[in-house]
Formats: sequence, structure tokens, C-alpha cells
Amino acid sequence: MLIQIFTFERFEKLLLGEQEWAFAPEVVLRTLIMYLIVLLSLRTLGKRGVKQLSVFEMVVIISLGSAAGDPMFYKEVGILSAILVFLVVVIAYKLTAYLVARSQKAEALLEGTCTCLIEHGKFSIHNFKKETMAQDEFFSELRLNSVSHLGQVELAIIETSGSISLFYYHDAEVKYGLPILPALFKNQREAIKHKDFYSCTFCGNTQLLEPAEKHQCANCARTIWVKSIVNKRIT
Repeated sequence: MLIQIFTFERFEKLLLGEQEWAFAPEVVLRTLIMYLIVLLSLRTLGKRGVKQLSVFEMVVIISLGSAAGDPMFYKEVGILSAILVFLVVVIAYKLTAYLVARSQKAEALLEGTCTCLIEHGKFSIHNFKKETMAQDEFFSELRLNSVSHLGQVELAIIETSGSISLFYYHDAEVKYGLPILPALFKNQREAIKHKDFYSCTFCGNTQLLEPAEKHQCANCARTIWVKSIVNKRIT
């Protein structure tokens, strides 16, 4: 019997923590109030989607989420305190947005700048090093946009929001390029057995190579190649 009581008490404490059952209706009320405040605050911030949020806008969203959470289930934290936090965060956001709209330096500092990752069918390797995006992740983004090789892409730009803008060659202008389909990209080689177009796996530079044990890329001096393809983009 004592074991059963002890177990029930422990289970009750696991569920409620230091609170009592009588606090449950207040939690519901607090949550509804904070839910409405969050909706109002987000409506004030604007209509941009999650992928369009800049760095400082993500900070605002995280701050609002943190401020909304505590008053929902901590009895010691009053609703008024959370409302004051929300007001400060929203006002700070509005002031920051005002500053960004009127100063290019502030915009570059807070939101960053867009970066060109592919130019004329090959990687802009100096720009690529500035980004944290892995090659596999970038290839996945390209494949989701029906790109099978870099020769189909004239420009690829990563925007400040993290989304990727692609500008394609017309079908008549598509050239040999680095294949990004997994089955083709994994067929890497150093020795070239047959004369053909090959692409550097590091920078995407494409060259017509003669048979040889080793070729250095004219763009990055690497020696690993993949046979290029020249397929048109299918949409």
C-alpha cells in the first residue's frame, strides 16, 4: 500500500512538478492569452514566410517564443511581464527594420549579402567557401529544381534568406557540365582513358581531355574528374 501511494505521489509530481491541479485551468487561460499575443505580434511583424526571414528576424521570432513560453506554465511569471517583453522586442524590430531600409551598411551587417555560387556553369569556389552549405545539400537543392548538371545553369545565387535563385541557359546554349546526379557523380577518376569532355569534381570546370594518367584542372589545379553530360533541362 505504501509502495502504491509512493508511486502515485511520484507520478503526480512527474505530471505537475511543483504546481497543483488547481493551477491547470490557469495554464489553459495563460496559454490562450499568450497565443493571442503571439498572433498579434507576428501580424505586426509582417507576412514574410519562414524561408524568407533574415537573421535578425529569426532572432525576433526566437525571442518571442521564449517570452511566450514561461508565462504559460510558470505561476511566478506574470502575463504583464511577457507583454512588456513583447512590446520591447517588436519596437526593437521596427527600429532595426527602419535602420536597414535607410542604410545599405546596416542592411549588409544585419541581413548579409547575396552570394553567387555558380557562374557560367561552374562553381565560384571563392564565394562557395564563404557559405556553410555542404556540396551534397547544394546539389540536392539543384536537383529539386530539375537541374542534372552545371552546364544547364548560368547563375546560382544564394539569397540572404538562404533560398537559392537559379538562372538557366536556354536549351540551345546548354553546354557540357558537371553531373550532379548521384549515380554519375560517384564515377570519379584521375586517369583519363578516352578523349571526351570531363568536369572537375571540385570546381565544376569542364575541359576536353586527351587520354592521360593525370590532368590538372586549369581552374583549381585538382586532378579528379567526372565525365561531363550535356542533357537539356526537363521541366
